[in-house]
Amino acid sequence: MNYKELVSEVTRLLDGFQEDKQCIDSFTQDTAKDLKNLSASDQKFIIDTLYGCIMHKKLLDAVVSIFYNHHGKKLFRVDRNLFIVVCYLAMFCLDDLGLEHFSRIIKSLDISKMHKFLSFFFNISNLTTHIQREWSHIYDAVVVDKNWITPLLRWCTEIEVLLDQLAQKMGTGNLPKKIPRKNTKPREFDLTQAKARPLPAPEVIPQQDKPKPKPVPTTTHRSPKEPEILDDVKQRNRQKALQILNEANSQQFRCANPQKSEKTQNVISQILQSHDAELQFDKLYTSGSPATQKINSLPVRLNTTAILREGALYNRQLEEELQRLERLSQGASEPSTFLQWQKEMKEKDLQEELAELERRRLEGRISHEEAVLARERVLERNHNKAQQTKEETAELMRKYAEKRLEEEKEMRELVQQVADGHKNSKAAKAKLQEIKQRIVREVSEHSRELLSQALEEAQAELGRKMELIRQIRAFESVPLVRQKFVDDTETAGHDLLCEMSLAELRERLARLRDFEQCVLEDRRQRIFQEKQLKEQLLLEQLDNIALRRSLAEQTALRSQEEKRMRNELREAVSRDERVLTLQKTLEQKQQERQKRKTGKYSMKKNEQVLPLTVKTTLNKKQQFLEEQHWEELERNLEQQIHGTLQQSSKKNGAGQNHRRVYGYM
Repeated sequence: MNYKELVSEVTRLLDGFQEDKQCIDSFTQDTAKDLKNLSASDQKFIIDTLYGCIMHKKLLDAVVSIFYNHHGKKLFRVDRNLFIVVCYLAMFCLDDLGLEHFSRIIKSLDISKMHKFLSFFFNISNLTTHIQREWSHIYDAVVVDKNWITPLLRWCTEIEVLLDQLAQKMGTGNLPKKIPRKNTKPREFDLTQAKARPLPAPEVIPQQDKPKPKPVPTTTHRSPKEPEILDDVKQRNRQKALQILNEANSQQFRCANPQKSEKTQNVISQILQSHDAELQFDKLYTSGSPATQKINSLPVRLNTTAILREGALYNRQLEEELQRLERLSQGASEPSTFLQWQKEMKEKDLQEELAELERRRLEGRISHEEAVLARERVLERNHNKAQQTKEETAELMRKYAEKRLEEEKEMRELVQQVADGHKNSKAAKAKLQEIKQRIVREVSEHSRELLSQALEEAQAELGRKMELIRQIRAFESVPLVRQKFVDDTETAGHDLLCEMSLAELRERLARLRDFEQCVLEDRRQRIFQEKQLKEQLLLEQLDNIALRRSLAEQTALRSQEEKRMRNELREAVSRDERVLTLQKTLEQKQQERQKRKTGKYSMKKNEQVLPLTVKTTLNKKQQFLEEQHWEELERNLEQQIHGTLQQSSKKNGAGQNHRRVYGYM
């Protein structure tokens, strides 16, 4: 397909795309299926151009809309997508295509339309004003200037050459075409061609006899002897070590014999039991209850805040007590029976509350054990899921590697196509050098004109400033009258409602000072009276506090009696049947978790153990006998060390008991 057909195909696909009903990815995939009959390069050009026009629709629509606002009277709306395609190629594909391929695409289309659009789009004033302002509403101004405005301005000089070519074609398009004359073409003589000589017969190459292959060595399919030799050496070393150990145990010195007689062991066990019976770790060391009546109690000096706070507390307690007595007097029951019933109910509620607390504690322990078991199940499930995920990840990585290989192959083909397109850039560089030289000459002439014009404007500005300085100096040379007389009874003359003279202001300030002095005297008198009332109130509060403290001592005795009763209730709660059942269930849960741990450990150990032969079973028996012997030796040493530690702990324990007694006293 030529360039015109490719551009018309892209325009037709853009006309059929509906943004609100179709997805760009699915649309391009369907288009690729329909274009299977075309070559790979044509398919790539159509798909890339279509995808780019849809992705950058906002930028392209902004340019085409401004173009139609300027030249819309002479153009049809049907050609809108055609201008969008040309605008996309100029913005995003001009560097890749090159000026030569871009010129071929433009010349294959309608020349008048392309001349109008390119002359508008590559105009420097349009790019830096209308188009840049519209693009800045969509993207950041810095991004627009860097990515699009600067590259397009760089191509403006080269596009001018293309516009000149289009203008020449437009000027010569209506002239009749000259029919070229046919030149005489010489033809060769029809001579009989000589027959080709037959090729000589090839020489026969003598074949050499193939040597017989060497036989496969016998060591290839035979296991090496080194592991067997290492196992034999290990076994001999182990037997030698066991023999040395047995000799050392049988020939040990009598003074170092750790074994003791039965009588000595019985005496040691009796000493340990008596020592354990003397230990009292759970005992509470107290210095006794404080005396109820203190002798020679010194008086405590209270400040005002403490007196008022304590007086308010006693008043509130008095009011509550009066309200309670009023309620009792209104009721039909007697106070004594009511108090007895209230005490019994409090004891019953306290007992139920303690039982409930113990039950909740045990239920919490049970739920904790269940949570531990559930967590172990979740860990097993997660382990299985992790194994499955690893397998899926390996499969995905394999597919990803295949996809990457395909993409690398496509990229190599694309790089080859781009390299072919850059081969024709030498001629374009020569033309660009000529255009740049012409632009430099024009710019130098224009800069000379601007410099002369700027010099004239600077001279005019300097003359204007000199005239202004002369006028300012003339105004400064005129003398000023600075003497002024002040009258205290006159106002400033600003025509304000609150305006007053200096004498009136002084009078008002004097009256204000007298008024503030009167207010200050009244405040001092009021503060003195409040202070006297406060002192009287404090004396009354001190009397009430002394009375209340005597009553508080009596209530303290009653509270001690209630505390003793509460301890008895706690002992009764500990014997509750529901609490005992919960303790049993807690122990069962703990045993179940311990069994689960041991079972899991044994399973892991069994997985790691390899099938043993008859030789390994004999080694295991010897190892078991060796471990028994070592355990017996360690047990004897521990008993000997424990005896020495007991003697030292008795000495230290006596000193600690003395320190504890003296500390509490």
